[in-house]
Amino acid sequence: MYDLLVVGAGPYGLSIASHAAGAGLRLRVLGRPMASWRDHMPRGMYLKSEPWASNLSDPDSRWRLDTYCASQGVEARHGQPIPLEMFASYGQWFAHNAVPEVDERTVTRVTPVAGGFEAVTEDGETVRARTVALAIGVLPFVEIPGALRGLGPDLVSHSSHHSDLDRFRGRDVTVIGGGQAALETAALLAEQGSRVRVLARAEQLNWNDVPPPWERSWWRSARAPHSGLGCGWRNWFYSERPGLFHRLPEPTRARIAATALGPAGAWWVRDRVEPAVEVLVGQEVTDARELTGADGGVRLDTVTRSGERRSLETEHVIAATGFKATCDRMSLLDSQLGDSLSALGDGSPAVGRHFESSHPGLFLAGLVTASGFGPAMRFVHGATFTAETLVRGVRRRLRAGGPAGDAVVPGPRRRREGVRSAG
Repeated sequence: MYDLLVVGAGPYGLSIASHAAGAGLRLRVLGRPMASWRDHMPRGMYLKSEPWASNLSDPDSRWRLDTYCASQGVEARHGQPIPLEMFASYGQWFAHNAVPEVDERTVTRVTPVAGGFEAVTEDGETVRARTVALAIGVLPFVEIPGALRGLGPDLVSHSSHHSDLDRFRGRDVTVIGGGQAALETAALLAEQGSRVRVLARAEQLNWNDVPPPWERSWWRSARAPHSGLGCGWRNWFYSERPGLFHRLPEPTRARIAATALGPAGAWWVRDRVEPAVEVLVGQEVTDARELTGADGGVRLDTVTRSGERRSLETEHVIAATGFKATCDRMSLLDSQLGDSLSALGDGSPAVGRHFESSHPGLFLAGLVTASGFGPAMRFVHGATFTAETLVRGVRRRLRAGGPAGDAVVPGPRRRREGVRSAG
């Protein structure tokens, strides 16, 4: 039986695995390295975070993004976005150098058993471990607006469903959302010859500012320090002090997790959107119906905040509407295990100070912990704090005798039925 099974091989899973190996734990890692970055983001996209804030984490900080870029003859510079393909390749390089061998099979089920957990792989093999770190990324938590859910994938898709956008060349596409995924997807569509529009609920699009120079006067740095989530003391707190964020009252944490760093486009995509993409703001989709006839497509009915109703027709809708990380969407957990997890008011799983869930020995990482540890958990930058803290928690759990002990988790216990989302 392994000490730790890491499920998932994205930035969080690989970072956890590297720190666990450094701590001498008997370890197994399951998952295809950087799968969502390689398979679920269109070619031509760029990493929104600064290169220095996008490192995966190893105990000695040897396998950084700038080191990989230098090996490829590229300088990772502040204020210069990194191509998505390069970041995905960096993650694979990190996996090869900083992590024990990764088993690329997918885990289909995690079940509690005597003394720990049992995971079943896609081909039926079982793997047992005393503790599990679940680092499953964002794909299980895809959020599509309710009005669009009745339409098939030929008419409606999520932005994460595409590794390329070639199928939309010359077609009419409506992208729903006002964040980076929506705006960069729209830019790529326009650049390949699609007829594209962006439909957003907000009254106006928001754009991130060009980052200030890395070297600044001391007083400018003191007023608005750099952080992994952008400039300013508030972002610095979210970025650099997740442990203190975890001590805030649950309602405060939930509010910040839901509203901080809201939808916005990167400064470098603005000039690609504004001249080329039709933008319809202040509108929410209320209904969507398949069009009959030879051409097919979708009719979207929208409403503005003032109550004005409009309609438009399009051939395909891409919902760049984010992800909702709730307990009921963690479908690879055995139903009894999933139903037993304590949940916060927003439906996300409650975690203790070492990222341990209410089920002793089951640790969580990434987006699912944003309501516990703050907005940094939505970005690669949060992987360092998570890996260091979570592995300390695993070692603590193992010393306590494994899952037989009690996990300390804030918040009341709620069954999943009480927090089920609309999805």
